[in-house]
Amino acid sequence: MSVAIRFKMLEGCDDLAPAKAHSDDAAYDLRSRIDLTIDPGKVALVPTGLTLELPVGYEAQVRPRSGLALKSGIGVLNGPGTIDAGYRGEVGSILFNFSDRPFEIRRGDRISQMVIAKLADVHLESVEQLSESARGTGGFGSTGKQ
Repeated sequence: MSVAIRFKMLEGCDDLAPAKAHSDDAAYDLRSRIDLTIDPGKVALVPTGLTLELPVGYEAQVRPRSGLALKSGIGVLNGPGTIDAGYRGEVGSILFNFSDRPFEIRRGDRISQMVIAKLADVHLESVEQLSESARGTGGFGSTGKQ
């Protein structure tokens, strides 16, 4: 079943509309609406010109692009970033330059990708005690060297 997700591009940004490179891709490419440079070790909020109207029960996730990460050391700092159904502002990508050289972004460059996800209908239930498990409280590398 297909779900229609309504979106609107800011004025002058119709050429930046999110699109999939291939019909069977999981994510829509997001593009920068401005030119900027991100210096090594610095963060930038990169605007996309995109606004969304997500149905209740859905979220949009902003994720890094693998090519930018591998070739240029650029990642989405809070990846994935969550866009909630009630948000109507411009979608932005919080990019971090992990490399040792400045990274140039030009208007229209693909900077991140967006996945639309259906949320499970859950509720949190407070209890006095949790059940036992084989793992128990072990975490943060407790299952081996890595």
